[in-house]
Amino acid sequence: MSFLTSCFCSIITCLRKGFMLKRLPAVCALLPRCLASATPRTLSSDRGLAGRMEAAVVRCLPGEPKLTISFCLEDSHKHMLRDQSEALGKVLSRISNAVVKSHAKAKKSKKNRDQQPSEAPEPAVVKLFFGGDEVPDTLPNSEAWQDGAVLQVGEVTYSVQRNAPTFTAAELPQSLMAGFPVCPKLEVEFGNLQDCEFVWFKENSASASPAAATDAPAQEGGWTRVGSERVHVPSNQDVGCRLKLLCTPRDGRRSGPARELVSAGAVEAGPGVCTFDNRHAYTSKVAQWPAVRVVSYNILADVYAQTDLSKTVLYPYCAPYALQLDYRQNLIKKELVGYNADIVCLQEVDKGVFADSLTPALDAYGLDGVFRLKEKQHEGLATFYRRSKFRLLSRHDVMLSEALASDPSHGPLLERLSANGDLKDRILQRSTSLQVSVLEDLVKPGRKVCVANTHLYWHPKGGNVRLVQMTVALQHLSQVVRDAAPGAPLLFCGDFNSTPNSGVVQLLSEAAVPREHADWSSSGPEETCCMELGSTFPPLLSACGQPAYTNYVGGFHGCLDYIFIQPESMKVGLCLWAEHPGFIRMGVEQKGLTINLHCKMGTKVGKNVLKLVFLDLSRRIRLFTSGMRV
Repeated sequence: MSFLTSCFCSIITCLRKGFMLKRLPAVCALLPRCLASATPRTLSSDRGLAGRMEAAVVRCLPGEPKLTISFCLEDSHKHMLRDQSEALGKVLSRISNAVVKSHAKAKKSKKNRDQQPSEAPEPAVVKLFFGGDEVPDTLPNSEAWQDGAVLQVGEVTYSVQRNAPTFTAAELPQSLMAGFPVCPKLEVEFGNLQDCEFVWFKENSASASPAAATDAPAQEGGWTRVGSERVHVPSNQDVGCRLKLLCTPRDGRRSGPARELVSAGAVEAGPGVCTFDNRHAYTSKVAQWPAVRVVSYNILADVYAQTDLSKTVLYPYCAPYALQLDYRQNLIKKELVGYNADIVCLQEVDKGVFADSLTPALDAYGLDGVFRLKEKQHEGLATFYRRSKFRLLSRHDVMLSEALASDPSHGPLLERLSANGDLKDRILQRSTSLQVSVLEDLVKPGRKVCVANTHLYWHPKGGNVRLVQMTVALQHLSQVVRDAAPGAPLLFCGDFNSTPNSGVVQLLSEAAVPREHADWSSSGPEETCCMELGSTFPPLLSACGQPAYTNYVGGFHGCLDYIFIQPESMKVGLCLWAEHPGFIRMGVEQKGLTINLHCKMGTKVGKNVLKLVFLDLSRRIRLFTSGMRV
């Protein structure tokens, strides 16, 4: 007979021997006294009778002065912050006092209802056991709270989980649309997101038909189970219903406390078929090694989408809801995810969008990312890479104006600019940044690639500013390749705000710009500064050629965005037009490597003519995708 069973039998025997009912409280008091003398072994053996032990989660790291103890007691969540060097007895006393205060508060409430005096509550028995033995009260907290210990608080026992996998951040996106992936923002400590468990539910609609309820795979109260993956894509049948996610953090076989997340709003109807759905037909799978697919995209920062210029001049055809950030984020995430890219370079990325939207979404599909915020701005540059193919070796981001002013290697250029103070000041006031990431091929360690990403000065009359910015960028990139990645090929992506006949494109593709180039006087005679510029790289090649346009808005359409590669190590071997909206395929060789570049830009309507039909995306389109055979 087990320990707790014998306790119950003793109480029943006492009642049979004629104890009056008024003595029942005294008899029942035997049980907690028996529990007080119980050990974890006896408690464990009676788990079937007493129920599964609750969890007490302890976070204790070497070098930190404090530890935390979290557990639920009588429907109240306790979170204690204590010194690691403090004696265990003080913590146990604190827990006991908390129980007494809770009981006193409950009895006081009952007294107010019954108007009868009540006895003072007895102190709760609080002990900690490890390996079947009671842990001494004098032991410091850092040594006392071991994984697998048992905390006894009165009649309740807790299994101590030290440094258990724990979600430090967990939330669902605000906007949910049918047909678009819902990617929760999750951060886990002592765990691995790839090991975590996920169960999705949708709220049962009061108007749901009996047949629909019968077809439901699993139901829990007012919720129906609908999925078990990290990312869930709601269907049209989910419109009008909220979503709930039950997620359990794990690290291999270890698990921690589960979190339950309920969406703030219901699933809304999506826009239906999008133009990028057709392009996704050609990128439905991740490129197999040695292939790599590359995407460059300006996703339009929210701060620029909400201006009067945007609403009345650039995007007058867009309904107000289509310019809202929540709506656009759903489309952007679905489009990027559908390209199954290995390297993604983005421009005009809001800081919050990177942290709360893009990172959770792309991480769920196997990509890690880095972010570079523009000085005194709310947006910047983001580069993502597939972690199964690459690892980040180093970052070499720089603000171009700071580099120009402080790096001695730019001294000659700065001296020549000093001849025109107005132009020099204009350039030094810009916050344009260059994001540089050196990646290593995981399949063939030692092989590296230098990935550059930038968004040059936007003004239509700023060609001279952009020329200087690109010169500084190329000089910086040559230093990075020389010092951090000798021999690595350069992959230069971005929104250059430069048409194919601009000085910037000539500098990249011909490695030199003459002093007579028209861009030197693009901002008027007062800022004219004619000089000859040379590139620190041999001529680069626009991997996607010169599309008719990558930007199509009110009042302008043209090619402003590029992916440049090094032709001495990369060679365009094939250009294939497909009878499909916006599909171009090119094969490139790099010293035995084949790089397949895919450029999806619109619909072929004639020889060398592309037509875009993507205004429903409600943002500027800048998209190139490439595949690299390594």
